[in-house]
Amino acid sequence: MTSTPHHPDLRSQLETLTTEAFRPELAEIDQSPTLDIARVMNGEDGAVPAAVAERLPEIAAAVDAIAARMARGGRLIYAGAGTAGRLGVLDASECPPTFNTAPGQVVGLIAGGAEAMVTSVEGAEDSAELARADLDALGLTADDSVVGVSASGRTPYAVGAVEHARARGALTVGLACNRGSALAAAAEHGVEVVTGPELITGSTRLKAGTAQKLVLNMISTITMIRLGKTYGNLMVDVRASNEKLRARSRRIVALATGAPDDAIERALTATDGEVKHAILTLLADVDGPTAARLLEDSGGHLRAALAAARG
Repeated sequence: MTSTPHHPDLRSQLETLTTEAFRPELAEIDQSPTLDIARVMNGEDGAVPAAVAERLPEIAAAVDAIAARMARGGRLIYAGAGTAGRLGVLDASECPPTFNTAPGQVVGLIAGGAEAMVTSVEGAEDSAELARADLDALGLTADDSVVGVSASGRTPYAVGAVEHARARGALTVGLACNRGSALAAAAEHGVEVVTGPELITGSTRLKAGTAQKLVLNMISTITMIRLGKTYGNLMVDVRASNEKLRARSRRIVALATGAPDDAIERALTATDGEVKHAILTLLADVDGPTAARLLEDSGGHLRAALAAARG
């Protein structure tokens, strides 16, 4: 692995970043009562949604572009280091149980690999070459979408991932928390959510991390809505992998159809537990195989399958 050499001007670069700014008014916060510190933190966090709101048009444009690629079979790939990388891995890992995404359909890459989820991997975030190697290992295609995530907007791993992906023809999004970032500039879709200086100087796991989590929630959730993974606001593609999710599956079918419990049980049995299929059998009065065919023909969109069944 090749690391970017330490530049003498790195300190001066950091001093220009809003996320790294020192707040003298908080210089004695360690002497404050715990409740006062909690109130300050809570007030700081309250400003994050407004910062995200300023970037909603850019987020929506990125989501529409990602959904179009994924509808053609592409993947959603997050790439980041440290907190940003962990948030990407978290978001990716929650897509299979929530939206029944296929293995590898949503991927989180973190500089340094799985080990970096729980410990610091020396030099990994400074390596654009490592990002290129990680993407090449996935067999990146032009139908894929790569979202680089970095609070500073200058992390070589995230910037390198976006630059490499764009050169390969993939869709690129750069999510940063500073204006004029190299990451946003490198991406086709730049999203800069400026959350300001942190309570603890430079601790971007705080407001910047919260902003990144909110934006990643939007990217994955709204993309899945666009792909037909929901019916209204119901998770009709939920994967029932445990008792809680099996109970949730039955509740979703009940909310969508208003059918009695015994009919719901029969529908889920006839469709091997597939919530979307079960709803279609109940609302369109078709059997399991017919529901499967209608959904396949409609690209998995339940509303379109219902319209086709009602004809």
